[in-house]
Amino acid sequence: MGDDAVSSTTAVKKRYAMVGTGGRSNFFYSAIATTYNATSCIVGLCDTNQTRLDYANNRLEALGHAKVPTFLAADFDNMIATTKPDEVIVTTIDRTHHKYIVRALELGCNVVTEKPMTIDAPRCREIFSAVERTGNAVRVTFNYRYAPHNTKVFELLRSGAIGKVTSVHFEWLLNTSHGADYFRRWHRDKRNSGGLLVHKSTHHFDLVNFWLQTRPVSVYAQGDLKFYGRENAESRGITKFYTRTRGSEVAKEDPFALDCEEVPTLKALYLDAEHEDAYHRDQSVFSDGISIEDTMNLLVRYRNGAVMTYSLTAYAPWEGFRVNFNGTGGRIEVEVVENSYVNSGGDQSLEGSLEKSTILLRPLFEKPREVEIDEVKGAHGGGDSVLLNDLFGEPVSDEYMRAASHIDGAASILTGIAANRSIATGQVVYVDDILKVPG
Repeated sequence: MGDDAVSSTTAVKKRYAMVGTGGRSNFFYSAIATTYNATSCIVGLCDTNQTRLDYANNRLEALGHAKVPTFLAADFDNMIATTKPDEVIVTTIDRTHHKYIVRALELGCNVVTEKPMTIDAPRCREIFSAVERTGNAVRVTFNYRYAPHNTKVFELLRSGAIGKVTSVHFEWLLNTSHGADYFRRWHRDKRNSGGLLVHKSTHHFDLVNFWLQTRPVSVYAQGDLKFYGRENAESRGITKFYTRTRGSEVAKEDPFALDCEEVPTLKALYLDAEHEDAYHRDQSVFSDGISIEDTMNLLVRYRNGAVMTYSLTAYAPWEGFRVNFNGTGGRIEVEVVENSYVNSGGDQSLEGSLEKSTILLRPLFEKPREVEIDEVKGAHGGGDSVLLNDLFGEPVSDEYMRAASHIDGAASILTGIAANRSIATGQVVYVDDILKVPG
């Protein structure tokens, strides 16, 4: 179907162009092509790799959406001029988010971006400047805000169920499937991702900002690579190594090896695309070249006076988190166990779906009681479907104020950026010394 046919059938729909057609992009374009096809449409796709562009276009067609024009990254401006989107969805690697956010804003589009919004303060300043110059908007897709158990925590804290929150203990565990996956792909290079304290923990730090309705003041952090990487493997007595799974006999003996040949989506997106960009999705988690941490601990003070202790472990035997809130009127204890997954390694609805979630309210001088949580099936604790409806469905008011702006995006990554600086210097880092966020 030609461009004219696409335009004529989508004249009244909101028009979206997408840049970055790797593993995460399917989450957005599949929703638009199916659930939200009456109100939204994709008008253009952009990537550094034509094979991935063709895969995304074929997926769109299989879902009942017309194929759309595709553009290589150097032709991003041409895509905007040619397809005239209302909004641009950014799902590229983290270090390039700001590049496309800023340019899309300058070319008259609003932006929906995957988390993290960007990876450091200079890039963040560029985004703030572009928003101020253009008056256009940036939305950051924090799906965990929309998970029913996390919304319930917000509701309890807002109601004053434990009085004024004085301290938070937050422990997040990534297991040897999901956690290991960050050490196989581009995230393993901190120049691409900002490390897990930016790429992954942005979710967690945003939740605390959201739950407490506050912002970080200061951060002290320690972080190390203690499990993954060749040196750590050698110290545990491992003597056989490989660079990547494909073509390796040694990999067949490694339970951490990922064989993309066995997963059709991974094969189509990455193995079949290697000839264009030499990107290897199946790198060994015990090879050299890893510059991110796998064990991280933080102490964070907030503007409202609360203090958080936080830990992230990327090689745990189970996946999920525990967060405890202490307040002047009691305590809330939350435990969430998530199903294991590999990005784009299977059914997307299983990504971060729940095995169980419990919230225990312990008021002072009263018996503890378990809080009922509305059950919602689906990825990321049921948050994905609610987020997608907020993005692409008919506009509705949200009493929980879960939509996240560029200001929220900055406030979440600044905890991780400050933590990275603290790890490097051994000092307490004040967030305002990095970037002052309004509000």
